[in-house]
Amino acid sequence: MKRVHELSDRFQEQIIDEHEKNRRRRSGDAGGRGFAATDLVDVLLQLAEEGDGGQEEPEARLTRDGVKALIQDIIGGGTDTGAVIMEWAMAQLLRHPDAMAAATAELDDVVGRDRWVTERDLPALPYLDAVVKETMRRHPVAPILFPRRVREDTVVVGYDVPAGARVLVNVWAVARDPASWPDAPDAFRPERFLAGGSAEGMDVRGAHFELLPFGSGRRMCPAYNLVIKEVAATLASLLQGFTWRLPDGVAPEDVSMEEFFGLSLKLKVPLVAVAEARLPAHLYAADD
Repeated sequence: MKRVHELSDRFQEQIIDEHEKNRRRRSGDAGGRGFAATDLVDVLLQLAEEGDGGQEEPEARLTRDGVKALIQDIIGGGTDTGAVIMEWAMAQLLRHPDAMAAATAELDDVVGRDRWVTERDLPALPYLDAVVKETMRRHPVAPILFPRRVREDTVVVGYDVPAGARVLVNVWAVARDPASWPDAPDAFRPERFLAGGSAEGMDVRGAHFELLPFGSGRRMCPAYNLVIKEVAATLASLLQGFTWRLPDGVAPEDVSMEEFFGLSLKLKVPLVAVAEARLPAHLYAADD
């Protein structure tokens, strides 16, 4: 654990150092003042810099260690969430070979087999995007959002909610509610998110309350953009680069979809699959 902590600390220091150098280079002075923030780390560094000016109470200042802790929260939350979603996606695709074939065919048509898919290709892959959305709908990593406390008496859909009450949103149940998802809510159907589908245009970024895998509003998951891009890019590479099948003697319907709820909603039985390369051999060679 100590070794992992040291490696993590050095990595976070490198991130901060790179951003500080960029701030000085782009702003034109050593203090980095006048620099326009372009990402979360820039914003955190600005907050830490403002705290050093003596305007804030000491306990409210954001220290360098505080910046590193927040960076670790984003990386940790984003990577674990992404890994869980990808395992669910692969499990569903192996259970539904037609969906696997459709996603792979789209990659072949758009990207081909003479290069690896990149992030720039993702907007041209609507079926892959639909697979990711359908996976998040069927298997939200956080089935119940973090509690919220009501500030004042209010009424929601005819229900009296008193001030001070804790409110928990069951996004797992909402995403399977036939009132919101009349087209077979318990089925895995990426096509519902395509043009002409019942969920066409629906997004996972909090604008549509029928689908809230990351929550909504100011306190939604801060790593949602990282997770969405990470899952789509990694899943695209897995499907483009390999032909996937289940172990000998295992049928698609034998893949267990039983859920296990811990810090996140995971497969209770880890997925086992066999991968076979489907691209030219030189694409798998490590770069010098």
